[in-house]
Amino acid sequence: MKNLYINIFTTALILFCATAYSQTISTFENITLTTDTFKNGSDWSRGFTSGNATFVNHYDTSFGFTSWDGFSVSNKRDTITAGYTNQYSSVTGTGYQSANYAVGYYSSYSPSPMRIKLNGAAKGKQVSGFYITNSAYSYLAMKNGIPGVNKKFGGAIGNDPDWFMLKIKGYVNGHFTIDSVNFYMADFRFADNSKDYFVKTWTWLDLSKLGNVDSIEFTMSSSDTAGGFGMNNPSYFCLDNFTTRDAYTGLPEAKTNANSFVVYPNPANEYFIVESTTNESEITIYDVTGKIILNQVYFNAERFSVSNFHKGIYFLEMKSGNVIQTKKLIIE
Repeated sequence: MKNLYINIFTTALILFCATAYSQTISTFENITLTTDTFKNGSDWSRGFTSGNATFVNHYDTSFGFTSWDGFSVSNKRDTITAGYTNQYSSVTGTGYQSANYAVGYYSSYSPSPMRIKLNGAAKGKQVSGFYITNSAYSYLAMKNGIPGVNKKFGGAIGNDPDWFMLKIKGYVNGHFTIDSVNFYMADFRFADNSKDYFVKTWTWLDLSKLGNVDSIEFTMSSSDTAGGFGMNNPSYFCLDNFTTRDAYTGLPEAKTNANSFVVYPNPANEYFIVESTTNESEITIYDVTGKIILNQVYFNAERFSVSNFHKGIYFLEMKSGNVIQTKKLIIE
């Protein structure tokens, strides 16, 4: 009888872990592209689907010229050419460890929001996050400036407090969820100019704090608004490996910020640090199969070596009282 209970418990635990940590990654490799090309919605498809997500595209020819906004898919490699003709390249010249990636273009004049819709098992569930970097067009424009169009970030001597920000909101049944995520594509507001930066590598952006959603929407803003017609620098970014959890978070939405924590560097190759708003919690790390790799009492700003971890994706869960939060951790 004892063995029967153990087997039942083990089976239940495996099923729980498989459900709690089931995920789907939108890699965009299912989109057929010839080398060094892109799809920008000119087929009037109004978007494309990869994994359990649809990336909405708005393509328009009604004003006598073609335009698009929302998302395109690309494998363009040009990291050198400045200007509008190079609007489909990432600053890295590739996707995140792959050829294809998505290019996002935000237009405040668009008739439809810049949106990703969740499908299938992911609909109404949590988005773990995605990898993000600047487009080559945006990066070169901010770095060097375009005469008569936008300024060089930092100004002539680097002291101007410029910034370029992406805001992401989650929605369920058309209603805004409890939180949003702000991510700076460039930030020159530091008193010490050596800390000023452009995002030039693929960087993991955690969206778990948005909770359970059926869509997420994007807006962009910038300090460069001279002239009064909105943002002057190009409002593009690139994303890859959009990851949905495909299972309910089980978190009380009103309490998801009560135990806020961050993990860095992420990806990690020597160590990672966990900082929390609580001084003492329980921390558990799972691999993608749901196996517990580490479980211990955690004290704030603790440093963890990755020497006992294999390369791959893990989920770091922090529990404080009845509040549980989970973040994705990459070991390289």
